[in-house]
Amino acid sequence: MPKNAHHEAASHHENAAKAHRTAAEHHGKGNHEEGKKHSATAHEHSRKAHEASKAAHQESQQQK
Repeated sequence: MPKNAHHEAASHHENAAKAHRTAAEHHGKGNHEEGKKHSATAHEHSRKAHEASKAAHQESQQQK
């Protein structure tokens, strides 16, 4: 179902954005170790978002 695939992709994008914002907060306060952890989490969510977006796009294309 394309709708579910798009929801999954959106969820990963939202999680990545939250982790990026948290990383930025920590780096801004000079807490670079914690910032690095959140940056790594953001990167993983971004990677998953990219894969989920590709899958959602493929599913949408098959619906035509």
